[in-house]
Amino acid sequence: MAVTPPVVARDWRTPLELLVLGAIWGSSFLFMRIAANPFGPFALVEVRLALGALVLLPFLWRERAQFSAGMWPRLALIGAINSAIPFLLFAWAAQRSPAAIGAICNAMTVLFAAMVGFLFFGQKIGLRRSLALLVGFVGVVVLATSKAGGLSVGGAVIAGATAALLYGVGVNLVRRHLAGIPPAAAAAATLSCAALLVLPFAATHWPGHAIGAGPWSAAIAIGVVCTGYAFLLYYRLIQRIGPARAATVTYLVPLFGAGFAWLFLNEPVTPAMLAAGALILGSVAVSQRAA
Repeated sequence: MAVTPPVVARDWRTPLELLVLGAIWGSSFLFMRIAANPFGPFALVEVRLALGALVLLPFLWRERAQFSAGMWPRLALIGAINSAIPFLLFAWAAQRSPAAIGAICNAMTVLFAAMVGFLFFGQKIGLRRSLALLVGFVGVVVLATSKAGGLSVGGAVIAGATAALLYGVGVNLVRRHLAGIPPAAAAAATLSCAALLVLPFAATHWPGHAIGAGPWSAAIAIGVVCTGYAFLLYYRLIQRIGPARAATVTYLVPLFGAGFAWLFLNEPVTPAMLAAGALILGSVAVSQRAA
């Protein structure tokens, strides 16, 4: 008698968690748009980094034996490149452009990570991924030369694209220098270092006026949910399905970012944004399939 193989239950957690993570990271651009002007970039980013680090601190404490004294300068450098400076650039951009601009630029991270890996870390890139990079840059140019609400957003696009480039550098540095360290603990360490680096600037640029409950709520949400909890969720996905599949969340972030801004802030989604988003997301999709 033939033995019927057991039916493997479909893992419904993965698509659900990818959707949730895309919504969380998409909402971060909405929250930055709400909080960036009342706080200013330095104060907002300090709140974000400090709260994100606090959420992850138990993981750092548990793995503290793996962090030698000689590692901390390297962790501080990675924290600056992968968190402090990009967060500041996105916060600066949020003061000057719709939330969708930053969310679309953020999608370039996957392409920049491939480019930096090719140029500096000896990773192969291939013709298809090279063409994907070119198409993605065309999307950035379309976005940078567009207008939103009658205002030029070129500066904000340059800031957002630079932040995505730094994320791409940071991904490669983490892969090269923090391999073998539990990701949540490494994230806690780099966020803590980044918070200490930004602290002097936040102290000297802290707003002299009272900040309302709305911006405070947005800042706390960015730190606790969009940084601390999102890192945990992302690393859990990486462990379960691998980095390439986990990176598909990149496709969802601009959709949620633009959708939330349109829904809650009444920010328009222009034809140029749609065209640039299609070019960038299409290039990311091709790049991922070429991996």
